[in-house]
Amino acid sequence: MKKRFMSGLAALAVLFTGSTMAFAEEAAAAASTGDKGGIVLAALFIAAGLGMGLGAFGPGIGQGNAVRGAVEGIARNPGASGKILTTMLVGLAMIESLAIYALVIALILLFANPFM
Repeated sequence: MKKRFMSGLAALAVLFTGSTMAFAEEAAAAASTGDKGGIVLAALFIAAGLGMGLGAFGPGIGQGNAVRGAVEGIARNPGASGKILTTMLVGLAMIESLAIYALVIALILLFANPFM
C-alpha cells in the first residue's frame, strides 16, 4: 500500500510541475521587469499546469476502472466479448474527451492569454 501511495504521489508531482517548469524562466524574466503582467503570466502557467495535471489524473483513473470492469466481464462471459469491447471503446473515447478538453483549456491559458 505504501509503495502505491508513493508512486501515486510521485506521478502527481510530475503532472503538476511538468508544464509549469518549462515556462518558469519566461515568467521570471517578465516578473523581474517589475510589471504586473509577469505575475499574471506566472499564475497562468501554474493554473495551466495544475489544470492539465488534474485533467489527466481523473480520466486516467476512470479509464483504468473501465478496462478492469470490461476484462472482468469478458472473463465471466467470453461469448459477450464483442459487445463488451465495443461499449468499452465508446466509453474510453468519452472519458478521453475530458482530458482533451483540459488540454485545450490549458493551451488557451498559455497561448491566448485571456487575462492580459
